[in-house]
Amino acid sequence: MVAIPDSLTWELTRRNTAFLKKKNGHSKRSGAIQFSVEKGNIKSLNQFKFSGLANSKVCDVAFGDDNKAVLVTRTASKCHSKPSKSFATTPLNKDFRRVENTITTQTANNYYRRDLKQAALGKWTCVYKANRRAKGIKPVVAVKKGRGKLSS
Repeated sequence: MVAIPDSLTWELTRRNTAFLKKKNGHSKRSGAIQFSVEKGNIKSLNQFKFSGLANSKVCDVAFGDDNKAVLVTRTASKCHSKPSKSFATTPLNKDFRRVENTITTQTANNYYRRDLKQAALGKWTCVYKANRRAKGIKPVVAVKKGRGKLSS
């Protein structure tokens, strides 16, 4: 398989891919927003910075089995002919602060996509809260309906 630059991959896949989800709505310029559900896309946005297909270095926090989380990173380029083996997963099964430290050491402190550190920590927070609700440790937040009582 021939290796091509990340920018060329992005130009080929940015407007047409099976992972692209277009939503009509209000955005600043076009009135529509594009999401991407590819593996390795940490923000689920169709942008070059977050793309799991176009970047040779990828990091993502994903759900694992039994309400666990995993840190997904792309491995060395020697697996380019076997895409299923090109991702390495690190289980995140410690307490909240230890996992924060793991994410920081494996990404920013290791010079591996330092620009995605805040996005990875933000996603870890969301995954952690969702897993606690799924396990029943933290109760589900009730949705407020109506205006409530008006005090006189």
